[in-house]
Amino acid sequence: MAVDRYAELHAAHRWDVPAQFNIGEACCGRWANDRSRFALYWEDESGATRALTFWDLQRAANRLANALAARGIGRGDKVAIVLPQRPETVIAHLAVYQLGGITVPLSFLFGPEALEYRLTNAQCKVAFVDPQSLPNLVPIRDRCPTLAHVVGVADAQASFVTPWESFIGDASPYFIGVITAATDPAVLIYTSGTTGPPKGALMPHQCLLGNLPGFTHSHNGYPQPGDLFWSPADWAWTGGLMDALLPALYFGQPIVGYRGRFDAERAFGLIERYQIRNTFLFPTALKLMMKAFPRPRERFDINLRSVMSAGEAVGTAVFEWAEAALGVTINEMFGQTETNYIVGNSHALWPARPGSMGRPYPGHRIALIDDEAREVPAGDIGEVAVHRIAPDGNADPVFFLEYFGNREGTIGKYIGDWCRTGDLAKRDAEGNLWYQGRADDMFKSAGYRIGPSEIENCLVRHPAVANAAVVPSPDATRGHVVKAFIVLATGHTASRALEEDLQRHVRSFLAPYEYPREIEFIDALPMTTTGKVQRRILRDRERGRKDALGGS
Repeated sequence: MAVDRYAELHAAHRWDVPAQFNIGEACCGRWANDRSRFALYWEDESGATRALTFWDLQRAANRLANALAARGIGRGDKVAIVLPQRPETVIAHLAVYQLGGITVPLSFLFGPEALEYRLTNAQCKVAFVDPQSLPNLVPIRDRCPTLAHVVGVADAQASFVTPWESFIGDASPYFIGVITAATDPAVLIYTSGTTGPPKGALMPHQCLLGNLPGFTHSHNGYPQPGDLFWSPADWAWTGGLMDALLPALYFGQPIVGYRGRFDAERAFGLIERYQIRNTFLFPTALKLMMKAFPRPRERFDINLRSVMSAGEAVGTAVFEWAEAALGVTINEMFGQTETNYIVGNSHALWPARPGSMGRPYPGHRIALIDDEAREVPAGDIGEVAVHRIAPDGNADPVFFLEYFGNREGTIGKYIGDWCRTGDLAKRDAEGNLWYQGRADDMFKSAGYRIGPSEIENCLVRHPAVANAAVVPSPDATRGHVVKAFIVLATGHTASRALEEDLQRHVRSFLAPYEYPREIEFIDALPMTTTGKVQRRILRDRERGRKDALGGS
């Protein structure tokens, strides 16, 4: 077990944020003079590969920045990057940052309606698309009045699309980046929308610095000699952008990018092929990998040094499997788009408790509060909140600036100087936080307060369960009962006998009132593009089903 150095590290942390800071310069420009320093190893599922140095990325970003500037794009303008993991995605980010513009990362999986909402809400002037994302833009292109240019990557063709090569033309590879304040806006990234319409969180350049203590600790002192990072997390959301791509480049380290569908065998193959040492794998991915390859090192030559996981609770089953089967302790992390990488583990420096979301990372003042912003006692459930002022008395740079065009939403995010996350947790005597679910995921059954996380984690420990989601089901007697939606592991089939076995399994580990009185087997859980279960959809579905039955 690790020596517990947490108090020492937390007390020693000091923020030293420069007045001027630009993500593009920090993540590429300052490394580009070393022409042999690799930044990106890339491949896609067709077998195509590329390897680019920081010098390569910088020259390409300079040419794109000049091409954008020639079309009037500059400071404060918003540029949508609707691309998967590919070199042009990185180049577009760097070019926009050094222009003083604002990137709007959007998932290539967004359908037309989701894409239209974000493009119009953000008032984007340019959009980069590829053959995967272009079909969803075609039907709504005319309904995006601010969108002056659509640039196509990798043979994305339509009458309104300018190919990447034509857009750049003979633009110069030399560009002097604009000077930006650390507090200037850099990224407009939309929340995943698990509890309502997505909101555009406007992030400053300095938020990258605010992420770094958590990033380095969750990867056990990153970077170390030989470190190489990969994550399947989409670079269009905070987990992929701020938890993988930009921090790795900030440290002048290479990252592997992969354009293709995720599955367990491909993931392990990629880790083996590149000898990946560091990765961020969301819990859903880890569960799929665990169920597909219970003993992966019998088949794959892998030697991971650090694994971070976030987005949902990892759970004891996955935690223990990783230690036994991967030879690595998962460092769980908690954060959200607006204030990311604020809580987590660093098992080499303080003990990582299975199932715990960790402790506040150095540099952040975190508390569990009630509705009056009073800190709740250890053992009680409270809302995770982060204070604007860090423990060293300086402003915490991790914060978002505002919800773009949504002043009321911005104000509602705070209670005094506390930024409310909407997530509930308990704190134990050692200071570890234990996730209890979203505030709107909690429900009561026969007077007992129940959260889904603990029940879901227990269900996943059963060999027949690949994934699970728990929601309240309306009940005339108890108010609600526990309903579990189950995705079965390969080789198992639904039956009444299996339902009863799952109920006995939960009752043997948890309180009697927590076992699922109702179970429904489902092919796949509704997920956000960030890998989070959309329990809201399941709650609404269950409520509608019971209403159709006339209550119960």
